[in-house]
Amino acid sequence: MAGSKEIKARIKSVKNTGKITKAMELISTVKMKKAQESAVHARPLALEAARVLRHLGNISDSNSLSLNEPKELILVIASNKGLCGGYNVNVFKEIANEVRNNPEMKFEFVTAGKRARDFVQRTGQKLVGDFSDVLKDTITPKDAKLVSRFLQKLFLEGGYSRVRIVYSHFLSAINQKPIIKTLLPLTEAEIVRFFEDIGAPISQGTSHIEYEFEPSIEVITETILPMIYDLIVYEGFLEAKASEHASRMIAMKNAKDSANKKVKGLTLSFNKARQANITKEVSEIVSGVESMKD
Repeated sequence: MAGSKEIKARIKSVKNTGKITKAMELISTVKMKKAQESAVHARPLALEAARVLRHLGNISDSNSLSLNEPKELILVIASNKGLCGGYNVNVFKEIANEVRNNPEMKFEFVTAGKRARDFVQRTGQKLVGDFSDVLKDTITPKDAKLVSRFLQKLFLEGGYSRVRIVYSHFLSAINQKPIIKTLLPLTEAEIVRFFEDIGAPISQGTSHIEYEFEPSIEVITETILPMIYDLIVYEGFLEAKASEHASRMIAMKNAKDSANKKVKGLTLSFNKARQANITKEVSEIVSGVESMKD
């Protein structure tokens, strides 16, 4: 058993770690609440945009200049930092499963987050763009538009059959779900599946809205649709950032609880070691007294 001095030093070290993780938990809690509010406020508009796109299938299809080759572009949203539990791992598992289940498909990646960039490079996949500097605690529509327009440009010029986004969808502070969402081209089936993935199912083909366009369908295609795609990407960034802070909050809480539990165990060991030293000293004194009597 380690001596009382060594145990006391370990107790101090673990207590300091507990203080740090508690502070990080509180910071993540505040950031998570702000990110959650942003995600929740943007969600209705993004969902309504998806519903509009659902009824504009012919327009979105006409906007696609893809060569329909077996090549897919994926935007991966992860974190710039660690200490967020399984947040990044769950997103990466989703990508790994997709690549493994589609061996005939050629995948290329755009990343947002240093951990996503490192994962793509480490697995030997082709990286065609990185926007890790965009992934800040406060993400603006302008930041998302930069990424969205880059994806749209690659889709129109790069011969991709599809562009999708992989990120963690925020459900609650203790529940985040990694999903793959199609951005281009959007079909009614893909939109219906997206609503099912986030727990808001809608029926496919049960309703249709007739739209009258002014000045023309071409203007809608060239102007409105890119803006809707920007909004979908922006909503994905907000969901991912809220999920990241929630995961980090839970991870730091677990670390803090583990530190407190470790301190209790070390304190018990320290008391035992101190009691053993006291018993040893008493025994030596008694032995000394007895030897003097003899």
